[in-house]
Amino acid sequence: MAEPVARIPDAKVALSTASVYPESTATAFEIAARLGYDGVEVMVWNDPVSQDIDALRRLSDYHRLPILAVHAPCLLITQRVWSTDPWTKLQRARAAAEKLGASTVVVHPPFRWQRQYARDFVRGIWRMADETDVRFAVENMYPWRYRDREMLAYAPDWDVTKDDYRHFTIDLSHASTARADAIHMLDRMGDRLGHVHLADGNGSAKDEHLVPGRGAQPCAELLERLALSGFDGHVVIEVNTRRAMSSAEREADLAEALAFTRLHLAAAAKVPRR
Repeated sequence: MAEPVARIPDAKVALSTASVYPESTATAFEIAARLGYDGVEVMVWNDPVSQDIDALRRLSDYHRLPILAVHAPCLLITQRVWSTDPWTKLQRARAAAEKLGASTVVVHPPFRWQRQYARDFVRGIWRMADETDVRFAVENMYPWRYRDREMLAYAPDWDVTKDDYRHFTIDLSHASTARADAIHMLDRMGDRLGHVHLADGNGSAKDEHLVPGRGAQPCAELLERLALSGFDGHVVIEVNTRRAMSSAEREADLAEALAFTRLHLAAAAKVPRR
């Protein structure tokens, strides 16, 4: 009888530059290269390097590390990055991805107070997706909570599976904060899942982004299901290392996250040994 052997799927494991905050984008490239990540996802934020296509290309070339995805500047702290107009932000993110060879732009659903943007968002994302080979992968978010109150901060909905998008990003930390079942969400996304933000959580009202394996989310199960389904998108480590007491501790966390991810992506397959 043939013994099972490890089958490594096509999915690449990337490091989000957000995972080294408050360190710089340049530091993220350095750490990702040293630890053996397959590439990076650039979070476009207040670091000028993250906004500079030429600087990002130089970092990619120097470290021989591809930029696999660009995260558009949709956070509260990036409201003025690459314009205050949300559609301009997405156009610039798409242009950056095309110039840098990235296959994916990650985008959040609009905030509810961005009324016109929210009203046109689903149609607008389809329109932009039709104009490029870059995937616009819309990411699940979560309700904002304070004590026993819940505020729906995103529109059309924080649960992006309720709307019709060509591609999705699933974020397990966001699913944890939403207290949603990540595996059911994965099933609803189906073959439209294009991108993964891997992090853990314990259901806190705060978006935790723990190292995979340190919380209650089904990180291992999700990775194994991706491997068995032949998922060929990117799995991006997006964790919070702000509490790291030193650069060495931060790097150890990111090494642990990479090892966890590769271990569970290496699903057992019944392939005969030669």
